[in-house]
Amino acid sequence: MDNTKAKKQQVMSQTNNQDIKEEVNLQHKLEIERLQKEVLDYKTKFLRALADYQNLEKRMLDEKTKLIQTANKEFILKLLFFLDNLNRAELFIKDANLKMIKQSFEKLLENEGLKEIVVLNKPFDPYTSEVIDLVEGEKENEVIEVLRKGYMLSDQLLRSAQVKVSKKIEKKAN
Repeated sequence: MDNTKAKKQQVMSQTNNQDIKEEVNLQHKLEIERLQKEVLDYKTKFLRALADYQNLEKRMLDEKTKLIQTANKEFILKLLFFLDNLNRAELFIKDANLKMIKQSFEKLLENEGLKEIVVLNKPFDPYTSEVIDLVEGEKENEVIEVLRKGYMLSDQLLRSAQVKVSKKIEKKAN
């Protein structure tokens, strides 16, 4: 009987060992699942933080670009006063050096994206020009004289042109 008792104890011991191993395996599986979920959670948080950072970088770059464009726009607008004076001086002073300086200055501004709005002898456009005076003329609503040039900067209106516009006046028959 001792032999059967020993066998029973051995079987029970093996069963207990197997139960313990299964319980440990189950605990390990649960721990692995918990750690996998935790890793996935950290990965998701990391990817969100990375996306937030990339969006911040992009937003900061856009703001920096806009700030530079605004500063350039304000500076070029101030330089237009000087260009107007060069244009007026050129009317009265016929000097090759003055002309060269003016052309050089215009080229510099052009390289920064400044473009003159050509309005002379064209129909009046209220988006690019402002009427200073109406003058009797042959055609209706045509720009006949530019008093101050208008300019675009990077496809945006920087300064509107000041112009004289023709007004057709019909003569009444007596």
